[in-house]
Amino acid sequence: MSTDPDQWWQRDDLSYRDGRLQIAGHWVDELAARHPAPAFFYSPARVRANLARLHAALDKAGFGGRHRIFYAMKANRFEPLLRMLAESGACGIDACSPAEVALAVRCGFREEDISFTATSLSRGDFDLLARHPGVHKNFDSLHALREWGRRRPGDRVGIRVNPAVGVSRAQNDKLQYCGGTVTKFGIYQEQFAEALEICRQNSLNLTTIHFHTGCGYLTPQLEQWSAVLETSLWFLDQAPGVTCVNVGGGLGVPHVAADAPLDLAAWGQVLRQRFHHRDLEVQVEPGDYMVKDAGLLVLEKTYDEIKRDQRFVGVNAGFSIAPEPAHYGLPFQPVTLRRVTGPRAPATVAGNINEALDIWYRDAQLPDLSQETHLALINAGAYSTSMASNHCMRGSFAEVLLEDSDSAA
Repeated sequence: MSTDPDQWWQRDDLSYRDGRLQIAGHWVDELAARHPAPAFFYSPARVRANLARLHAALDKAGFGGRHRIFYAMKANRFEPLLRMLAESGACGIDACSPAEVALAVRCGFREEDISFTATSLSRGDFDLLARHPGVHKNFDSLHALREWGRRRPGDRVGIRVNPAVGVSRAQNDKLQYCGGTVTKFGIYQEQFAEALEICRQNSLNLTTIHFHTGCGYLTPQLEQWSAVLETSLWFLDQAPGVTCVNVGGGLGVPHVAADAPLDLAAWGQVLRQRFHHRDLEVQVEPGDYMVKDAGLLVLEKTYDEIKRDQRFVGVNAGFSIAPEPAHYGLPFQPVTLRRVTGPRAPATVAGNINEALDIWYRDAQLPDLSQETHLALINAGAYSTSMASNHCMRGSFAEVLLEDSDSAA
């Protein structure tokens, strides 16, 4: 909406109107007054719109009637959000622990709508999984296949494979699960024949090939994404009885002005090129794409001052409640709760945790903040509260799933 390069993030449901920031039809300054910072606010309409775009892209690519979307719960497990998704019936759940499976069921998802993929499963994990026979399970090690075959011979399973090719936003190796470095995720080509033999010996019905190779990719990375899919075909050719291919998640959203939104039409065509001629159901596990840009984190501004020749702006929360900027280098751009005009100067937005990596955003172009009491951080809907800790005993925050409203329109 905005031609200002510092306000590239604006869209109909997240923008300045009459000089005030609004999200999903709610004035953010009024939300901040009702819910003391730090507080996360989620737009249900944005989540639904993101999900609808994914379905539309898969339909357009020719997978109408033979695709499924499983929301990656590890991105955000806020129960009101999960209940909303369950009631919609528009997606299932991608779970990566038995506790996530149990939470999904409590929030209204049927076991048949849950796809489970995890690593390094313990005996207790297997015991808990056995209580949910309707959940589809993808196993990522020979050990897990053997253990499940011993417990549940004849069961329907998937195998998580490792194509040894990864993809991520801007080649960020911290966001890659596969690639040149051998990782713990999935079964490689060298061990795949043994995995198939374990299935045969235990009468396990292999229905799904699953892989998840990295996070946050955008349109410039689609060529690499295509290479990942190309490599996956080898596994499908070794297992002709497979009926589903699960391509994992990893679809990204813009974080900075230079990022353009992922071209979903082009993304769908990559899938079509690799899988449309095969009689397969295509499954996708989005987390970021569904909820990240639906979330806003509102923080109290604590100070704005010069240290040596650098400007620092402090806020009343740090990476303990949203670790992505610190751990993965994914910046959460700060915005003011009202439109502030005038000169801008670079600033480092820093949190209140006594660790050097507690930085929200470096070189943010910020106006005079002398009259501002709060800042909002965009893209706070995914991998924030679900990864939170109580480090320095600063782990408190509020979460609010906003009501659909036109009050600020």
